[in-house]
Amino acid sequence: MQIALTIIMMIAIGAIIGGFTNYLAIKMLFRPYRTLYIGKWRVPFTPGLIPKRQGELAEQMGKVVTRHLLTPDGIKKKFLNENFQKEMTSFVQREMENFFDSEKTPAELLETLGITDGHLKAEFRINEWIDEKYERLIDKYRHQSLRMIIPENMIEKVEAKLPAISEFIIQKGVDYFSSYEGNRRIQKMADDFLKERSGVLGNMMQMFMGNMNIADKIQPEIIKFLKNEGTAEMITALLKKEWNNVLEWEAEKIENQFKKDEILTMIKTNVRKLLNLEHVFQTPLSTLTASFRKEIVETVAHNGIQFFVEWLSNRIDDLMERLRLQEIVRQQVETFSLEQLEEMVMTIINKELKMITFLGALLGGIIGIFQGILALLMN
Repeated sequence: MQIALTIIMMIAIGAIIGGFTNYLAIKMLFRPYRTLYIGKWRVPFTPGLIPKRQGELAEQMGKVVTRHLLTPDGIKKKFLNENFQKEMTSFVQREMENFFDSEKTPAELLETLGITDGHLKAEFRINEWIDEKYERLIDKYRHQSLRMIIPENMIEKVEAKLPAISEFIIQKGVDYFSSYEGNRRIQKMADDFLKERSGVLGNMMQMFMGNMNIADKIQPEIIKFLKNEGTAEMITALLKKEWNNVLEWEAEKIENQFKKDEILTMIKTNVRKLLNLEHVFQTPLSTLTASFRKEIVETVAHNGIQFFVEWLSNRIDDLMERLRLQEIVRQQVETFSLEQLEEMVMTIINKELKMITFLGALLGGIIGIFQGILALLMN
């Protein structure tokens, strides 16, 4: 009985010592957080190992993260992974759909960024661009003929339209002179002609015509003249001649005849009417993007992700160097409070540390058995 009690006591003492020793060693990794003093004498092993070497730990963690965890090659492989690109494309498409479904107007979105009167600012920038573009173009083409400036295909289109323009002019002339107003105009012109010739010629014409309406005689002849094929050819030739004359004008002549300010005002007015920015800025995004939303979401999102991934992959080394991840990790670890650092480590390896404590108790118990047996043998 005495032998059994001795061995049990040895096992219990060994287990307690082994478990407590390991438990104390684990706690001393973090505790105490600060250096302890008795008078001027510093208590040994204070502060704990990790608080004492927090700076070195932060430095090493930064190196481990950048050299073995977040490496440029590893990130590049992730970006170039097909599944990752599909996930990113789907994510961007969903976000674009949500954005385009918004009932907010461009003006409201700009106001959230602190930009008011967006359409006025946009018109101002466009007008500035028109002014700048006009100056560049006029300086470049000021002493060149319009034939050298206007694209050849446009000149050919205008020349091809000249016969149609002639037909249009003739038809308008026929319509006018066939009307009552045209008849009265012819009569007035005839009366004015006779009044100006009140001498022998005028009296003879009045005697010859008698009471007959001169306009009724002249009107069919004018219409007949206009409908003649030769008239169309003549007008077309005249238009072509004038068009060729215009093509020989220098750009400076256009500016001098119409004045620079008037030209710019005309251009800006037409651009403003064409763009109608005030309406655009007050229209909900869902309405603005309705006609082209599908193409943007499907095409732009996919191509945008491809472009971004390639661009980022080619510059990942430089970007990571500029980000200074090692420095960021080091600073973050250094700024951790010791309580946070202990909690973080303990959360990760708490089970393992408990097992170390139990292992210490187990080894202490085993050593206690041998000590008990050895003590009995020596007695």
